[in-house]
Amino acid sequence: MSEQYVVGLQEVDETHVAVVGGKGAHLGGLARIEGVRVPAGFCVTTGAFRRVVADAPSLDERLDRLARTDPDDREAIRTLSAELCRIVEGIGVPDDLAAGITRALSGLGERTACAVRSSATAEDLPTASFAGQQDTYLNIVGSEAILQHISRCWASLFSERAVTYRQRAGIDHRTVDMAVVVQRMVCPEASGILFTADPVTGNRKVATVDAGFGLGEALVSGLVNPDVFRVRGGEVVERTIAAKQLAVYALPGGGTEEVTVDARRQEQPSLTDAQVVRLVELGRRIEAHFGRPQDIEWCLTGGGADDGGGDADAEFQIVQSRPITTLFPVPERDDQENHVYLSVGHQQMMTDAMRPLGISVWQLTAMAPMHEAGGRLFVDATRRLGAPTSRAGLLDIVGRGDPLIRDALETVLDRGDFVPTLPDPDPAPAARPADSGPPAPIETDPAIVTGLIERSQESIAALEREIRTKTGPALFDFLLDAFEEHKRALGDRLSMQAIMAGMEATWWLNDKLYEWLGEKNAADTLTLSAPGNITSEMGLALLDVADVIRPLPEVLTFLQGAGQLADDTFLDELTKRAGGPEARGAFEAYLDRYGMRCVGEIDITRPRWSERPTTLVPVILDNVRNFEPGAAARRFEEGLEKARQKEADVLSRLRALPVDGAGKADETKRMIDRVRTFIGYREYPKYGIIRRYFVYKRALLEEAGRLVRAGVLDDAEDIHYLTFQELHEVVRANRADGRLIEQRRDDFRTYQSLKPPRVLTSDGEAVSGTYRREDVPDGALIGLPVSAGTIEGRARVVLDMAEADLEAGDILVTAYTDPSWSPLFVAVAGLVTEVGGLMTHGAVIAREYGLPAVVGVDGATRLIRDGQRIRVHGADGYVEILE
Repeated sequence: MSEQYVVGLQEVDETHVAVVGGKGAHLGGLARIEGVRVPAGFCVTTGAFRRVVADAPSLDERLDRLARTDPDDREAIRTLSAELCRIVEGIGVPDDLAAGITRALSGLGERTACAVRSSATAEDLPTASFAGQQDTYLNIVGSEAILQHISRCWASLFSERAVTYRQRAGIDHRTVDMAVVVQRMVCPEASGILFTADPVTGNRKVATVDAGFGLGEALVSGLVNPDVFRVRGGEVVERTIAAKQLAVYALPGGGTEEVTVDARRQEQPSLTDAQVVRLVELGRRIEAHFGRPQDIEWCLTGGGADDGGGDADAEFQIVQSRPITTLFPVPERDDQENHVYLSVGHQQMMTDAMRPLGISVWQLTAMAPMHEAGGRLFVDATRRLGAPTSRAGLLDIVGRGDPLIRDALETVLDRGDFVPTLPDPDPAPAARPADSGPPAPIETDPAIVTGLIERSQESIAALEREIRTKTGPALFDFLLDAFEEHKRALGDRLSMQAIMAGMEATWWLNDKLYEWLGEKNAADTLTLSAPGNITSEMGLALLDVADVIRPLPEVLTFLQGAGQLADDTFLDELTKRAGGPEARGAFEAYLDRYGMRCVGEIDITRPRWSERPTTLVPVILDNVRNFEPGAAARRFEEGLEKARQKEADVLSRLRALPVDGAGKADETKRMIDRVRTFIGYREYPKYGIIRRYFVYKRALLEEAGRLVRAGVLDDAEDIHYLTFQELHEVVRANRADGRLIEQRRDDFRTYQSLKPPRVLTSDGEAVSGTYRREDVPDGALIGLPVSAGTIEGRARVVLDMAEADLEAGDILVTAYTDPSWSPLFVAVAGLVTEVGGLMTHGAVIAREYGLPAVVGVDGATRLIRDGQRIRVHGADGYVEILE
């Protein structure tokens, strides 16, 4: 019976993770690759582990307690992990299983030294490496010692670090089993790690080799710094040779020891360049087999760099290969040309991962082709970068919006060997992007904005009327036509002219008033309370909702516990309280106008405020607590008065200038009128897009409900993990692939942990720009100045709008702010974000509300702790941490 619990490495491959764990499966797969040497060995299967732990009922009780333990309660986790380890290690190996292991050991040679290695089923996976989370024991000699270390490997499934890793990855402890790999011990001259892609930059064409003398434990444990070699195109392009004072070697009787390296060898390379190149070639073969970049542990026997043996005697043995899980994916292309991609999420202020339906709908409604990678969207900027004329325009427009993107692009261009030189494109006028030059100017006439808004409203009303009768495949045909109307509205020439008029007037005022008067960011004040800004109106309107609720004590009590209520019953429950109907009326009036919005609203799959009205409750309660009645009207009037005073001030100072003061004042007055006419409209097209999205979404969810009732889907939200085209086919065929949906769910969970780069190349390199400035204090966090003023206060790091808890004077620190965040802006004194640009939504609304703001502060939510006092320099673009 014991034989079924022991299998040779040659009997398994990467499809056998459930039987031999991730490490064992990968080793079996490696052993099948031509030219790859893997030390001989066998696996004690997960079946053996399950059999052993089945005899320990106390294990279940502690796993139940662990499942109920707060992931942040480190002491409780430490205690339970130690108890679980003791229980498993104390069980021992059953006699029949021990006999099977002993027979397998005899096949490796009598008293052969072995490595005993943990191999969990949640290990070396494409989405989670679990590197170093379970235990490995080297140079174990004798069957009794090997059996003891197998028990230790089983127990290491419950080590504190492994338990913590699984909890953070959202993996249920009961779903993971442990196998053990036993292999003939390799005693190498040198060993280390090969990354077939650069683990820092992500470049898939650059391999990195870390190497040292003896066993790899010296490198893994940090005893020595490794020699580091970077390889590209079959040659070593960079090398750093470390002083390797220590090495770890196997002892003849078992175990390992640290040895001081002879002083004459310490600064000699552990590998020759030829050996490094040969190792990378081997790594490329392994990478091709597994279909993704690999993190490979290797050993070199019979010929180190300085032992005189030469390459002919040297042999690389591979002792582990796992996917590199931290690399950001690269958009798939049919060609082999170089490409440079810009992040759409950084332009849209939504850098979270998107689900497949959200990605495909955005692609189908966007004005330019977009490429998906890692659950995010990117535009290919290669052609515009390669053409000399359009390059300057592109760099100028992205530089105004996000200097880090411009710097990253210039970094790629400065290399001179990646972006091809191309002729200037000649796009059709209707498809002309903003960076090809501004649209023709228009007159400063508020009726233009009024007409554009009326046109948008009529188009959406027609969409709502016509979609009601569409179901089944006919709905999808209708939506494809609706998407074309969507793009027509988005690319409306007059609308683009109005948007550009407001932006260009802003830039003109800032540039000219700084030149003539030394005024920094003067437009920030001149645009306060500009008319017709739908996003700033949305924030003020929630203050009006708070005014309705403030005098209703039963409603307030109810709202303070609303987090425990289901969204679909929230408004009905609200109505049952004294004053509830009045409060509900205010809620519904707000949702009728703004309920299609939400955080991450460019993803059609994200729940809207109308679907989850409780999301707004914390913000309303903050408004009740922090403001007096009538605050919305006062805020607007105060902003209007500041703008008037600023206008009078700058015009007066201009007229007093000795050279053409009157002319400069008249020109400035025209630009102030122009910016106040058009800058508010900047926010309306996005509002129209999101209104249309909500119409699409409701129709698709109704179709999903029919699929659920027909038994085609298990849940209506399954459609979120299908592209629009795939969903169309599901509706047509009345059949869905459940395995595909589950795979997409897993992919999405993986993508959520990745940070998208601003600029990504087709080589996989994530290029980070830098602020090249020296005019900031030491230790300050540098960003982009987008709203003038200096404010000092308590930092509130908020990653989820629904969990905001703000007091008057707080400074909001978050990753990004799309329009849905504007209701929070009325309650704070300043703003700091990791993503943003001069004309992105958060910056526009910060200026509308007069909030000092600095955006594009890389790592702000990590570098600034919640509750710290900080000072935001909105005109100079930096943040000081004061305590």
